[in-house]
Amino acid sequence: MALLERTSGPRGGNSGASPVGRSRRSLAARRERRERRWSPGPDLDRQRPSRSLLVALGLASATLMTLDLTAGGAALDPVRGVVADVVGPAEAGATALVSPVLAVPDFFRTHSSLREEVATLEEENTALRAELGSAAFQRNRLAAYDELTATAEDLGYSLVPSRVVGWGPAQSFSSTVTIDAGTDAGVQPDMTVVSGAGLVGRVVSAGRTTATVLLIIDPSSTVGARIGDTLDMGFLTGRGVVGDEGRLDLELVDRTAVPARADSVVTWGSDGGAPYVSGVPIGRVTRVYSSLRETSQRVVVDPYVDFGSLDVVGVVVPTGTTSDRALVGPDGELSGESDGAEQ
Repeated sequence: MALLERTSGPRGGNSGASPVGRSRRSLAARRERRERRWSPGPDLDRQRPSRSLLVALGLASATLMTLDLTAGGAALDPVRGVVADVVGPAEAGATALVSPVLAVPDFFRTHSSLREEVATLEEENTALRAELGSAAFQRNRLAAYDELTATAEDLGYSLVPSRVVGWGPAQSFSSTVTIDAGTDAGVQPDMTVVSGAGLVGRVVSAGRTTATVLLIIDPSSTVGARIGDTLDMGFLTGRGVVGDEGRLDLELVDRTAVPARADSVVTWGSDGGAPYVSGVPIGRVTRVYSSLRETSQRVVVDPYVDFGSLDVVGVVVPTGTTSDRALVGPDGELSGESDGAEQ
């Protein structure tokens, strides 16, 4: 019984005092945790600079500023030099490392700009090549016009300038060309056609804007001609051949006449200047063949005109002809266009 009382006595006492003790301990623990949470702690106090250090730094800064102002900066030049010697290499190294990275955007912008410049230069190069290619053509055409004006002055006739725009057989002829001048320009059938080199042919038909010219190399073409040095007369016919083998055959009226090699041959002229005016150069003598059976001479003539490269030609017209374009006058000068051309 005594043992039971001793055992139960303390348990009863503990059970009566335990709730109050636990509550007090719980409140104390929460207060301790709250104070620990909001207190700076010993580590933070150790990290804060001391007031004496702050005061020392402020005084040092003020002293340096005073020296820099009073001595004009000379007092700190040694310090600046030391700092520059130390920091300069570091800055140079950093710049060397960073510069390639910073230059990447400029590289792409520059690359794109260079591509555009290359494309522009290629276009300009193509245009220059085209101009260079056409320069020779334009130069040759200008020379042909100059020769045509000289021909008009030498012959003393007015000419309608025109260009060859077609080649081929026409009507019953095999060797004809089409020119870009017709009746509107004053061109009519049976007019003489010349170039800067000599006789080309005659007009066989004419429309408003174009005309067909029978070339003297056509086999059906016959031109009255004479030897320029001896004035021996004859009839000139073509062979229908263009190029180096394109020759003309001249049969002289005087079968006993023997022209010399390289003698010039010109037109003797038709009545009224149609279809051929007189004095137009045709070619030069290259060979003379004699026929004992027929007691005649066959003269081979090399024409002055290169019929394979005809371009600029002139049609002989009477002075004062109304035309849709400027005419080359007998003096070699261009006359004004007609009223119809101006409209």
